Amino acid sequence: MQGAGAEGRNRGSPSTMEEADGSAKKARLEELPNGHVKQEEIGEYHAAGGGDDGGAIVAAEAGHVSRVELAVKIDMSVLHCPLCALPFKPPVFQCNKGGHLACGGCVALLPGGQCRACEDGGGFFAPCPALDAVVSSTKVACPHAGCQTYVPYHEAADHRSPCPHAPCACAEPGCGFVGPPHALAGHLADLHSVPVRTVQYGRVSQVPVSGPRQLLVGEEDGRAFLLTVGALGAAAAAVSVVCVRASATTQPRFSCKMWVNLPQPADAANGGRADMILVDIQVRSSATPGAVIALDEPTFLAVPRTYMVPVDGDAASMEVPLNIRIDKISR
Repeated sequence: MQGAGAEGRNRGSPSTMEEADGSAKKARLEELPNGHVKQEEIGEYHAAGGGDDGGAIVAAEAGHVSRVELAVKIDMSVLHCPLCALPFKPPVFQCNKGGHLACGGCVALLPGGQCRACEDGGGFFAPCPALDAVVSSTKVACPHAGCQTYVPYHEAADHRSPCPHAPCACAEPGCGFVGPPHALAGHLADLHSVPVRTVQYGRVSQVPVSGPRQLLVGEEDGRAFLLTVGALGAAAAAVSVVCVRASATTQPRFSCKMWVNLPQPADAANGGRADMILVDIQVRSSATPGAVIALDEPTFLAVPRTYMVPVDGDAASMEVPLNIRIDKISR
């Protein structure tokens, strides 16, 4: 057993490996014609913990070093300004006396830019490029399911709200479902029997609307839009559309045209044209689309009853023969 252990240790010894293999990889220095020194570190670099998964080839030539990323844990307080407790954003400042740190916003509020943390007279703050580099390169994963984006730590809060995967809530009475937009769309269709129809951006779709809600799903990207219909008195209906997502600040943005033609023969005296009502809107977003009421929206399509048609010949049940086109105006 002792011999086996010694053999195992010798097998892992770099010096033993070099003796056993004359072609062992090691660092080389080579003088270049311009006086620079070329250094090549050939072999495997293992992060703490070892293993092939942590290996990387590191090379340096004429001062250039290839970029290598490490996954680390760090005390959050290191990345927060001790004065305002908010994450550091470049530029970060450091006092020239006690080495105390502060963010640019806090330094701007200090009388004379002097450090108050120094006991025997404050030092003066100056930029700290080294910490700026750390702050700029420290990234965290977005916590939303389905989003695989890594953002700088100091931008994480700004990313969460407009993130396309930010959770949305079902507003049906007694339902506490919360999930990303695509999951909420599936939830509304499966559990609350909201009709679903696929649409193509930039193409006109004929969408007969008879119920209070209907889901439109973009064929290109699976994004969900909720059509809502509400009574506008006894003689008309209001139709609105919202995008199912947490924030309208995220891309892409959408516009929508909705119109209804009067269901009567075209008037020959009027050049063969039939009456039409139309609305052209900027689509807003809603994180609780189930709570959207058409009449509460900034813009909606008002459809008089004379523009509606009976459902299966039943005059007691009317539907809106809606034409709709959704356009993606930014990506």
